Order: sequence, then C-alpha cells, then structure tokens
Amino acid sequence: MAGSATAERGARQEESSGPPLVRRLGPRRLRVIIILALAVVLLGGGAVWVLYGSPWTRVERVPVSGTDVLTPAQVREAAAVPVGSPLISVDTGAIEARLRAKLPRVDEVDVVRSWPHGIGLKVTERKPVLLIRKGSNFVEVDDEGVRFATIPEALKNVPLLEMAVSASGSGGSGAASLRRFGEHRLVREAVRVAGDMPDAVARRTRALKVRSYDDISLELTDGRTVAWGSAEKGALKASTLSALMKASPAARHFDVSAPTAPASSGS
Repeated sequence: MAGSATAERGARQEESSGPPLVRRLGPRRLRVIIILALAVVLLGGGAVWVLYGSPWTRVERVPVSGTDVLTPAQVREAAAVPVGSPLISVDTGAIEARLRAKLPRVDEVDVVRSWPHGIGLKVTERKPVLLIRKGSNFVEVDDEGVRFATIPEALKNVPLLEMAVSASGSGGSGAASLRRFGEHRLVREAVRVAGDMPDAVARRTRALKVRSYDDISLELTDGRTVAWGSAEKGALKASTLSALMKASPAARHFDVSAPTAPASSGS
C-alpha cells in the first residue's frame, strides 16, 4: 500500500511539472493554438505575397477620363505610372504631383487604385474665362486668375483682356490703381467681372478692358459697350444689365457702374 501511495504522488508531481501555460491549457488545447498561430502566419505571408510578389495584382492598365483639350496619351505620359509594379506600392500622391507640375491645364486630378490591375486617372481641366494677348499668341486665364496655357489662336466666346492701365506718370486713376493693387490683382478683378457677366452678354463680349480698379468695361461683338465699373456687386450689375438691354434694345452704350442708377444711351 505504501508503495502504491508513493507511485500516485510521483505521478501527480510529474503531471504538475512543466511550464505554467502548459499546465493550464493542457496538451490538446495547446496543439490547437499552435496550429491556429501557424495558419495565421501562413495566411499573412500569403497575403503579402499576393499584394507584393504575385502577378495577380500588378499594374497593367491606366484608364484616363475627364479630358477635353488634353489627350489621354498626354495624361498618361505626364503621370508616368509604373506599369508592372505591385498595385499596392504605387505612390498615388507622386502621380498627382507629376500631373500638376507637367500639365498646368489640369485643375483637379483623382488617382484611384482599380483592383486588381488598374490605376485610374480622372482629371478636370481648367476652363478659360479670359485671353491675354502675348505677341502673336494668346494666354488662357481661368476663373481663379491662373494663366495656364498659351495657344496660337483666340478661342470663340472667350473675351480678350485688354490692360489699358498706364504705369507712367503720377496722375490718373489707372496709374494709381497699378501702384496700389498691382497688375495681378487687376487681372483678378477682371476675372471676377467675366464670371459675373450674364451668359448672353458673355457670349457676345469681344473684349474686357481694364483702365483702373474702378473702371472696367465690356466691348461687345456688335460694337456696343458696357461701363461695368469695379468688380463689386457683380451679381446685381449682371441682372441690371440684362434688364437694361431688354428695356433699351437699340441703345449702343450701357452703364451699370452704379447698378441702382443704370443708364443707356445712343441708338
């Protein structure tokens, strides 16, 4: 009996020996945990391989949308998307930066991963609201005053900006405006006017002339003129001009520089 008791105590000591975790979990449960851990490692390694090492998720296509003046080929060339690279590793921010730097005509761009093989480029081009003559060419200016492209011929239905401001001499509102605001600000004011003009008037405006900050005028294709004044109260001036033109269709000159007291003259 004493020998049997001694054997039982030895067995209990053997069962209680070993690391605490093994004692708590037991051999069977521990094997299950080890198998699950190995499966997670294998799955994680497989996912990494699929994303970075396999041919299943590499860049093969670069679709382009939203172009008008630009061509898809021009956009792809400027974007320089690394075709053949793992899709996950493509730096979309760098692609966007290259497009903005190389193609000033691009106003907005959206670079999107299109799994499993594409990098999509959706661009929005700047739209000219004014043209500035530069030698025999014309510079396009958008609604933010950005000069983004030079073209050989004037565009239809886009007014020509004429800066009739003199920088010489100490007198005159034009010289004072140039000294106070600078040419860039005066161009921005002209852009504001171009954006506020009624559509029917904008389509018939040949030139937008800036003599000073407070003296901006329109020259229409039929020879009629509009004294707009400053760029302030543009929406009110636009609605006043539309009403004035309907009321005096034979007039040759319209003045909405003071929109609450408009005037028309000539016939």
